Amino acid sequence: MTNQNTAKQMVSKVEGSTLVLERVFNAPRELVFKAFSEAEHLKHWWGPKGWTLPVCNVDFRPGGTWHYCMKCEDKNQGDFYGMESWGKALYREITVPEQIVYTDWFSDAEGNIAENMPETLVTLDFVEQDGKTKLVNTAQYATAEALQTVLDMGMLQGMSETLDNLDTHLENVQKSS
Repeated sequence: MTNQNTAKQMVSKVEGSTLVLERVFNAPRELVFKAFSEAEHLKHWWGPKGWTLPVCNVDFRPGGTWHYCMKCEDKNQGDFYGMESWGKALYREITVPEQIVYTDWFSDAEGNIAENMPETLVTLDFVEQDGKTKLVNTAQYATAEALQTVLDMGMLQGMSETLDNLDTHLENVQKSS
């Protein structure tokens, strides 16, 4: 199954227990990489529309963690308004500015992993393309059912909106520099 939404530019492909998302950003690879590796960048764009990142602790090194909280600040999102969603990542491999590999979990505020939720092995590849950057986000789940669980939670829409936020952030950073 492949879905391409030309307005949003994100391409998604599901193959068994793997989800691949691709999007091209009009920004240099080094900047896109920094946007994923520095808390000061992540705070400005990580999360779907209407959500903020009030907590973002990044220890960006192999073996380091990223612990964060997304919070819904949009009253128009009904039951989601005021909701917090905690996540935790463990960085496995980092090749600046080409690749970040990490394991991602749902967690609580203390960083305890939610055992009842799927674990994801995420590989982010940053590909230089004539001054632009193609991001290839490969998410591997233990089973196709685990992937379906997060798809049913609206993950594709959330990631599309998150990457839209990143696009806006990258534009703003480049304008101000």
